[in-house]
Amino acid sequence: MALPIRTALLAIPIVGLVLSAGGPAAAGDCTGIVVGVKPISQYNHARGNGFLAVRTGPGSSYRQTGEVYRGDEVSVYDRRGNWYAITCMSGRCTDPLWGPAMPSGWVSKKYINAGGVCP
Repeated sequence: MALPIRTALLAIPIVGLVLSAGGPAAAGDCTGIVVGVKPISQYNHARGNGFLAVRTGPGSSYRQTGEVYRGDEVSVYDRRGNWYAITCMSGRCTDPLWGPAMPSGWVSKKYINAGGVCP
């Protein structure tokens, strides 16, 4: 049995409200895991082994301000070309071998396995 048009039109806002109750996903709902870098057991800061450099800008010419390690979980909040802006969420980056705890900055996108609503 077909619903009268008036009843169907009244139901549309209710259905929309139910579907969006969890809130729309937005940029910033993207997390990633550091991959493709040597294990921390091969750490050598001078040679660049065992970590992924966190930089002040999206490129290798920017100054390194911290580091994250294989398996660390990061929040991804921006992207510029092949670079992600990240913040350490959990893992060894909470107590790094060099630099500040919980670093935030830019890393090469190819070393982040990201998922969710990413920029």
